Amino acid sequence: MKKLLCVTIGLAVVGLATGCGTSSKDDAGSTTQSSSAPVTTSSDPVETPTPVVTTPVGPLTAAQYQTSLTELDARLAPAIKALSTANNGDNLADAMTGLSQLLETEKSALEDVKPPAAAAAAHKALQARLQVASDNLSGSENDDAVSNAKCGGVVYTSQSLQRKLTTDLASAVALLKKAGIRFGSTLPNLGPEPADQRPSNGDIIVRSGARGSGRLQVENGTDKDVAISVVTDGQPPSKPHVMMFVQAKKTATISRIGGKYHIYYKTGKDWNAKRRQFSSDCSFSKFDQGFGKNEGWKIGLKPSLLGNASTSDVDAF
Repeated sequence: MKKLLCVTIGLAVVGLATGCGTSSKDDAGSTTQSSSAPVTTSSDPVETPTPVVTTPVGPLTAAQYQTSLTELDARLAPAIKALSTANNGDNLADAMTGLSQLLETEKSALEDVKPPAAAAAAHKALQARLQVASDNLSGSENDDAVSNAKCGGVVYTSQSLQRKLTTDLASAVALLKKAGIRFGSTLPNLGPEPADQRPSNGDIIVRSGARGSGRLQVENGTDKDVAISVVTDGQPPSKPHVMMFVQAKKTATISRIGGKYHIYYKTGKDWNAKRRQFSSDCSFSKFDQGFGKNEGWKIGLKPSLLGNASTSDVDAF
């Protein structure tokens, strides 16, 4: 089975410029040495260095800080849009990587920003949550997203990632709002996850063509739901004669099967009734042997050293 599955622009710091220069005290304590070398003199006046007064950069005003976060929102917008418009697994992976790197870069840039005292706690929380959101878009999560997108769930997967991003930053957004600062205007607002559409055990999802006296009992010994497709000889798996849903650890039977056929099956989570596909943790397989007309069979889906029927992985259907 298949495994489930940078714009480096920092925030501008507004504050007083600082600098350093030499002063007449730099040579204090030095001792003049006599030398036999000739001493040259100049008639030009010696310019006395002007002392530079250094003033520590103070906290931003509320207006300045608001401007900084408004600009941060604007910088995040293109990367978030790329996540929402991805149309295949590779595009989605690239969008996740780009957004993850941008979030981490912006988190680092915030370390140089001194917020107003009223927003200090919220500012610290924002840095922490940006890092969390970045981590959740990288590593194994990225691999899982590619796998899920390839099995037909690119839109579902993208929306799940967008919801997760908004959730990851929600606590910081709330703290900033409490301090009178707006942030998060570009974060996705897709509403709650769609309701569970898991069919009942034994539900017939598709039935077409002439019926016969064939019969197939399916024992699902795995911990994943499965959609069994009875596919008439010569037809692609995308056009099944019968498709039946069998929940994890349960048994169901298809009756009145017509003609010779092959058995394809797909497993996973988050069934999408419109597409008749799982949206995550998918795998696609077929039994290598064919099944005769008007025969009765019982198949078991579970790993076993004593199994007498071989299977092969196939493309998504």
